[in-house]
Amino acid sequence: MLHKLILVGGFLGSGKTTLLAEAARRLAKQGKSVGLITNDQAPELVDTLLLTGIGNGVSELAGSCFCCNFNGFIDSIQSLVKQGAEIIIAEPVGSCTDLSATIVNPLKKFHPDWSLAPLSVLVDPTRLPEIYGKAASSVDADALYIMELQLAEADRIFISKSDLLSDAGKKDALTLLEQKYPGKKIGFLSSKSGEGLDAWFVEVQSAADAGTTIVPVDYDRYAHGEAVLGWLNATAKVASNTDGEKLLTDLLTAFHAEIKKTNSEVGHVKALLNIGGREWVGNLTSLQGNVDIRDTEPKSGSGVLVLNARVQTSPEALETLVRTLLGTFNISIDSLRCLMPGRPVPTHRFS
Repeated sequence: MLHKLILVGGFLGSGKTTLLAEAARRLAKQGKSVGLITNDQAPELVDTLLLTGIGNGVSELAGSCFCCNFNGFIDSIQSLVKQGAEIIIAEPVGSCTDLSATIVNPLKKFHPDWSLAPLSVLVDPTRLPEIYGKAASSVDADALYIMELQLAEADRIFISKSDLLSDAGKKDALTLLEQKYPGKKIGFLSSKSGEGLDAWFVEVQSAADAGTTIVPVDYDRYAHGEAVLGWLNATAKVASNTDGEKLLTDLLTAFHAEIKKTNSEVGHVKALLNIGGREWVGNLTSLQGNVDIRDTEPKSGSGVLVLNARVQTSPEALETLVRTLLGTFNISIDSLRCLMPGRPVPTHRFS
C-alpha cells in the first residue's frame, strides 16, 4: 500500500538527487520502506546508479518526462509498491515544469487513494539573482523562464546548498523569494550540513496541500528553454589499473575548460566512475562553478564510466566534444546518446 508519494522538482544541478539519497537513508533508518523514481530524456543515468541499493528499489523512467508519459509514471509507482515500497520519492527531469497541472492534480483525480506530499521545488541559490534579472547570466532567457515557473508553482520552495551561504546571503535569498511569492512557504536545505532536513521529512510525510498552485505556461518558451540544451548520456570502459579519482578530475576539468572557450552554460554535468571496488562521482553545475569530485558508496562492477551532460550547446557540438575528450583519455565508449529534448506534450493538463 502506498502511504506517501513525494515529488521533488527543481532545475538541473539544484541538488535533487543528493536530497533523494539522504531522504531514503534517513527514512530507512526509521524502518520505512522507500522507493525512488528517476526520470530523464534518455537511459543510463548516473542518478539511478547513485540511488540503487539505498531504498527498496529504484525505477528509471527514461525517454520522456513524467508529464509526457503519465501512464509510465504510474507503472513505475505501482511496480515499486509491489516491491514493498510504502513511501515513494520521485525526481522529475530537471528542465521540467508545469508539474502541478500535469502530474500532481491528475494524480489527485485519478488516484484519490494515494497520499500526495506538497510539491517541493529546490533552487540553487547561485541561480536566484539570474532568474529575476538581478545579475547578468549566460543562461538562455527561456531556460531562466523554466526556473521561474518551477518556483511559482511550488507548494514549498527550498533554497538548496544552504551550507554555501553566509547569513547575509541567506537573508538576501529569502527576502527575494518572499517578495516574489508572499505567503508561500520557503525554507533552506543542505544535504551536506543537514540544515532543514528533519523539518522537511516531517513536513512531506504529514502535510497534504499538494498541487495548490497552477500557473499559466507559454509552451513555446518552455519548449525552447529545454531545446537550448544538448543532452548527452554515455557509458564507457576504463582500464582497471587506472587512478580513478585523478582520471575523473582530469576528464571533467578538461571538459570544463573546453566549454568555457565557447561560453556554453552548464545545466549539469555528472559522471560516475567505478574502478576496483571504489567509486567516485563528479559534478559541475554551472559554467562559472567548480568541478567537484567525491567518493561515494561503491556498487558492483569495475572499470565503468557513466557520463551525463546537459550543456547549452547543440547536440552535435556536445557529442563531438565528448567523443574527442574520451579518445584523448583512451576511454573506450560503449554507448552514447545525444539529443535535443522535443516539445513537451503532457498526457493530461489541468487548468
